[in-house]
Amino acid sequence: MPAGLELAQRASQEGHWIGNHTFSHKTPLGLLSAEDAVREIEQVEELLGWLKQPVRLFRPYAGAGKLGPHILQPAAVEKLQRERYTCVIWNSVPGDWRDPHGWLDRALQDATTRPWSLVVLHDLPNGAMDHLDAFIRRLRDDGTEITQEFPAECTPMVDGKVHRSMADYVTSNQQHQ
Repeated sequence: MPAGLELAQRASQEGHWIGNHTFSHKTPLGLLSAEDAVREIEQVEELLGWLKQPVRLFRPYAGAGKLGPHILQPAAVEKLQRERYTCVIWNSVPGDWRDPHGWLDRALQDATTRPWSLVVLHDLPNGAMDHLDAFIRRLRDDGTEITQEFPAECTPMVDGKVHRSMADYVTSNQQHQ
């Protein structure tokens, strides 16, 4: 069984949404050839064939959370449209992987100064998740609702339909075609 599959299955059984986040998690799709970018999505689809949830989710890999045209390849966008994915983009990357003890204040700042925050956190063995309970507790104490919904600004594509321009996220560099 691939690493993490058992955890993904348990999370799904407990009601958490599971999404496709590329297979290798090494190179943003906009920096790959069209074929390689699509294959990154398809390899995860094969692993998640058991998943039964109403929404097919995809979050591109960006490399340190930096948004830009490097994160999607046009062929990948076509695949996501054809397969009716909801593409989820983020608006808060507090850097828990590089600052396992300092991310909490940045995440709280983001989550309390916006109407919606989609916070990217990583479950890595670096001690960052030791602060997750405090993060959640402080949000709840402040009256912040935590949901599995996504703000419209963070979902340029919903169920395969583009609802707002994806140009900022898709490479126009034809050398990767």
